[in-house]
Order: sequence, then C-alpha cells, then structure tokens
Amino acid sequence: MFRKISSAFSAGALGGLANSLAVWFFGVAGISAAFGVTLTPRLTPPWLYPRIIWGGLWGFLFLIPVMRGSILVRGFIYSLGPTFVMLFIILPKMGKGVYGLSLGTLMPVLVVIFSFIWGIAAAFWFRNSGE
Repeated sequence: MFRKISSAFSAGALGGLANSLAVWFFGVAGISAAFGVTLTPRLTPPWLYPRIIWGGLWGFLFLIPVMRGSILVRGFIYSLGPTFVMLFIILPKMGKGVYGLSLGTLMPVLVVIFSFIWGIAAAFWFRNSGE
C-alpha cells in the first residue's frame, strides 16, 4: 500500500512540475498574452515548490480505483478537482475574481488547459509506475 501512495504522490508532483512549466512557458512565449491573459510568472523556487507539493497532494486522487482505462480520460476527470479549486477558491482569494477574470476573459480556458496538463502527466506517470 505504501508503494501505491508514494506512486500517487510522485505522479501528482510530476504533474505539478509539468503544469508549472507549461504556465511559465505560456507566459514567456507570449501564448498567455495571445489569449489576452496577463499571466507571466517567473520560474523561481518560491513559485515552483508549492505548486509541486500541491500537485503531489492532488495526486492522491489516483488512489481512487476508477477510470483505470484511458490516461487521457482519467487525467481529464481528475484534473477537474484542481480546476474547480483554482477557479472558485485560489484565484478569488488572490483578488483575481471568480474564474480569475481580472487576469483576462480567457483565464478559465487556460486553467482548464494547465490542469489537464497536470492530469495527463500524473496519469501517465501513475500508470507507468506499475499501479
């Protein structure tokens, strides 16, 4: 059981890293700006570390024994949790409004994309860790 728990956490943490790198890349490459979203984080340890840890904690969703088939489906379904928390709790608490609309009207679309990246990376890692 410990192996399964550690696999879930590490899968989520890897997903958190993939998500963070995507958010950062979209910012520096101007993709976020092309969406009309002002999101350009700096890739620094204080920004990155909490995102990896939270990704690891969200990885515990993979312990729920459902959706074991498709990596894409499982990744998308499990990414809905972080998506809703980001849109309805984190962004409003940061003063960015519900859905983070003060960052741009397409911010919710980017949140879905970034969360899906987390979900796919985590689902892929979890499946290939032998679980």
